[in-house]
Amino acid sequence: MMLDQDFYERDTATVARELLGKTLTHKTPEGVTSGRIVETEAYYGKGDPASRASKKKTKLNELMWERGGLAFVYVVHGHELFNVTTEREDVPGAVLIRALDPIKGIKQMQKRRPVPKLQLTSGPGKLTQAMGIKRKHHKLNLTDPKSKLTIVASKHSPEFEIGKSHRIGVTEDLKRDLRFFIRKNPYVSR
Repeated sequence: MMLDQDFYERDTATVARELLGKTLTHKTPEGVTSGRIVETEAYYGKGDPASRASKKKTKLNELMWERGGLAFVYVVHGHELFNVTTEREDVPGAVLIRALDPIKGIKQMQKRRPVPKLQLTSGPGKLTQAMGIKRKHHKLNLTDPKSKLTIVASKHSPEFEIGKSHRIGVTEDLKRDLRFFIRKNPYVSR
């Protein structure tokens, strides 16, 4: 079942936690790739020192003020990072998808990223490369069934235990744990 706009237009940390176990799918001319989301991070607006929206609205972060359920793709250190917008319009928020457990199209992923399977999608830059997610996907509506990028809930998702921690690679963080991950999953970034 595809996640609708109401799913995304809630508290960012809640969405980040509830995205765990959902399936991200990308349809391309080369084939379909998909993976189960196993790690996320929540980012808010003003008052969140690690957020791209911590100070003011800019050309780079303006999508964070739009409605929930849009693909927010930007480049850091030469790697595209895939985020999903959250909250309602005019309230900035986004969830960084940090890692996936590959499900479908693994050979296609390895063509894009020629590494052993366990290293394919175990980090935010790795998963976008393996999944073929680029800057051109910025602003895609993830709630549109015709979209090339979608996130769906499985009817038979296995049970898992959720871990949480501070966000990774940020110089200043909030006191809250805003990184969520599936415990014992080998694709969670290190």
